[in-house]
Amino acid sequence: MQRFEAYLSRNLPQVSTFHPVYEKALGAMLQAGGKRFRPMLLLSIVDVYEPMLYDSALPAALALEMFHTYSLIHDDLPAMDNADLRRGHQTLHKRFDEVTAILAGDALNSDAFYLIAKAPLRDDVKIRLVELLARDGGSRGMVLGQAIDCYFENKPLDIGQIKMLHTNKTAKLIAVSLQMGAVIAGLDREIQDKLYAFGIDLGLLFQIQDDIIDETQSEEEAGKTTGNDTDKNSFVNLLGLEETVVQADTLAKDLQRRFEDFDEKLQIALQPLMNKYLYRHKG
Repeated sequence: MQRFEAYLSRNLPQVSTFHPVYEKALGAMLQAGGKRFRPMLLLSIVDVYEPMLYDSALPAALALEMFHTYSLIHDDLPAMDNADLRRGHQTLHKRFDEVTAILAGDALNSDAFYLIAKAPLRDDVKIRLVELLARDGGSRGMVLGQAIDCYFENKPLDIGQIKMLHTNKTAKLIAVSLQMGAVIAGLDREIQDKLYAFGIDLGLLFQIQDDIIDETQSEEEAGKTTGNDTDKNSFVNLLGLEETVVQADTLAKDLQRRFEDFDEKLQIALQPLMNKYLYRHKG
C-alpha cells in the first residue's frame, strides 16, 4: 500500500483560505493512519486483473478512504458516539471543535465523488462507481445503518435486526469496495455479484471482531475509544463474549471456504487480506 499512501499524501485536500484550521482539519484524520482496508480491497482487484489501470484507480481508492473517514468523523461526534480517540489520535471535535468536525466530514463526503468524477477512467465506469458508492454510502446503506444504531440505543434488537444494522452501517462499504475494483477491472456481473456477497459477510465479520475488540482491548491497544458500546446493539451485548467469538470463527471459516472457490487471480488478490484480517479478533 506504499503507492496508495504516497498518493494520499500528495492529494490531501488543499483549500486556499484565511480560516486558521479548516485545511488542517480536512486532512487530519486521513493522515492519522488506519487500516486502509477499503482502498486496499479495490486496488488489489485492479492490480491482479488490470495492473495498467492501477494508477487510474488510485482516485477511486482515495475516494473510498475519504468517504469512510467522513463517516468516522461523524460517528465520533457528541450527538453520536461522543468518542475522544480515533486512530490513536484525538477525534476532530476534541482537537478542534464540533462545528469544524461536522464540516470536515461534509467536505470529505463531497470530495470523494469529486475525485471519482475527475479520475482518468472511462465516463461509463466513473458513472457506475459514483452510483455504487452513493447507493451503499447513502440513505439505503451506511446512513441507514447509522440511523438505526443511534435510534435504537438502549432499545435491544434481535439478532436479525442487529445483522441488518451492521450490514448497512459497516458491511456495504466493504462489499462495494470489492465491487468497485471489479468494475474498474472490467469483470463480468457474475463475478461482481459474488465479490459483493463475499464483501457483505466480510464486513459483518469485521463488525463482530470490532465488538470483540471493544470488549477485550484497551484504548491504547485498539487505537480508538473502547468500552463505549454498553448501550449499543452490539453482538457482544446480545450474545455474550464467548458466543460472539464462536460466531466470528464460524463466519471466518465460511469465508475461507468461499475464498477457496474463487479463481486463482482473485485468490492472489485477496490472500494477504485474508491472512491479516480473517482472525484478527484472536490477536
